[in-house]
Amino acid sequence: MSLFITAIIILIPLLFGTPIFVVISGLALYLFFFAQIDLSAIIIEMHRMATTSMLVAIPLFTFAGYLVSESGAPKRLIRLSNAILGWLPGGLSIIALITCAIFTALTGATGLTIIAIGGILLPAMIEGKYPESLSLGLLTTSGTLGLLFPPSLPLIIYAVVAKVRIDQLFIAGILPGTLLVLMLSLFSIHRSVRADVPKTQFRLGEVFMALRESLWELPLPFILLGGIYTGYFAVSEASAITVVYIIMVEVVIYRDVKWRELPEIMKKSMVLVGVILIILGAAMGLTNYLIDAEIPMKILDFIRAHIENRFFFLIVLNLFLLAVGCTMGIFSSLVVVIPLITPIAAVYGIHPVHLGIIFLTNLEIGASIPPLGINLFISSIRFERPVLELYLASLPFIVILLIGLTLITYLPWISLVLIR
Repeated sequence: MSLFITAIIILIPLLFGTPIFVVISGLALYLFFFAQIDLSAIIIEMHRMATTSMLVAIPLFTFAGYLVSESGAPKRLIRLSNAILGWLPGGLSIIALITCAIFTALTGATGLTIIAIGGILLPAMIEGKYPESLSLGLLTTSGTLGLLFPPSLPLIIYAVVAKVRIDQLFIAGILPGTLLVLMLSLFSIHRSVRADVPKTQFRLGEVFMALRESLWELPLPFILLGGIYTGYFAVSEASAITVVYIIMVEVVIYRDVKWRELPEIMKKSMVLVGVILIILGAAMGLTNYLIDAEIPMKILDFIRAHIENRFFFLIVLNLFLLAVGCTMGIFSSLVVVIPLITPIAAVYGIHPVHLGIIFLTNLEIGASIPPLGINLFISSIRFERPVLELYLASLPFIVILLIGLTLITYLPWISLVLIR
């Protein structure tokens, strides 16, 4: 079977808008057929994946995230952050970074963060005399900033596909994610001071009022991470606890969401879940073929013939993953690329959890890299700005994120210190 025919099978359907799961499934069937392997192997793999206990966390965390997005929680979070941090130079930019990171961690959907949170924060930043380029660049690149924070869906999917412990991946992402937020915050403060952005006055009364307003929502991250970190409950149990807690808070206590609205929210969230699970099932079937055909080993032999040490391998890996993050969707990137790189990275002595953090950091950045980063096009539609303007506005933030990626890549203790 020629490489040319395989490329046609992949590229032509994609050019005509065929869903990625159809292309992956078709490619898997084509490869299994010509390798004379029973096609039932794909169905068996789908069934094996469907019976994985940790998979239940995906629909539950997704539903919880959508429920939060439909409530008044984002506005309460912004008010609380503004009350605590608004007096700092560039305080509103820090608020934007923190809010976007939390929201993306909960929803796992990049576009949803830019559309929902960006629509609230951009007018506020413009009104607060922040430079428009700063505001646009910050909100565009922050759309994926929360992928490293639990309970991010990409973290769960990486753990499922790479067969690593979800609880370790959840904990490992905290310091790298915090590092990226901190670096972008310092840069935003610097830009705000140079632009002479006015500061808001600190008012203790407003802090107490905002705290009281958010009183029921603040404990959730501590309950979630504390329970997982101490081993009190598993990730799948944590997802169920999260759903019950958010329903009690948003529906019963705050009454932001009506009981009759829950089925519609559930329906919208399950559309995303359906897409994820179908892509996962199709890609895992394809992964079986790649492993049986020893494709990762052939790639490894080629790489080892040209790259002798770990330092240069990590450079090549990051360049490759940035290109993947720029051109492919997050979920399809995870299920297609992970099986190829995990055995190769293991040979170079890279810890599988550290590899996961490197992988997701690259996807975060790749989504904002010109010319194909999805964040740029979503922001262009949401903020009604030319894509070229968003390219230029995002570049300084991308440079900061690339510096952060370098630190995360070559200082593995940042990812691993909390799990050892």
